[in-house]
Amino acid sequence: MASADSVGAMASDTSETAAHPRFAEALRGLGLDVEIRRFPDATRTAVEAAEAVGCELSQIVKSLVFEADGKPVVVLVDGASRVDVERVRRELGADAVRRASAALVRETTGYAIGGVPPFGHRTHTRVLADRRLLDHGVVWAAAGTPHTVFPLDPTSLIAHAGGTVADVRDATA
Repeated sequence: MASADSVGAMASDTSETAAHPRFAEALRGLGLDVEIRRFPDATRTAVEAAEAVGCELSQIVKSLVFEADGKPVVVLVDGASRVDVERVRRELGADAVRRASAALVRETTGYAIGGVPPFGHRTHTRVLADRRLLDHGVVWAAAGTPHTVFPLDPTSLIAHAGGTVADVRDATA
């Protein structure tokens, strides 16, 4: 895999200005000073993001929104994994869990699918973070747009998201 320095079409903006305004405000509110990387092309998938950053696929954080008994929940999982909806259901003690619609994702988080960050959402939402994220020293997550990402150690990322660490990835995938 190429290093971040060798990725030809990558632009780096170390200020908050590359991030979505809501996410930049969240960073300020948390007192976080992180590097925001902006790419000329969207990185809507974990594979695209890993290639653009020059990191392992499992270092990408996917922020996925589900609906558990009618209430939104954000699930953070590494880019190489899939979410096991049954594990999420058991963890939440819910009767039913399903993928949220694009409209619910935007209504809940304030961001479009492909750019949802792990925190800085429009509403306070329960967050589950898969334990495998902790296997890395640094992970990369969306900064509010499909064109931006930021690095952070996973323990801090989960703490800022108000996340509960759980086993929610599909172990068979």
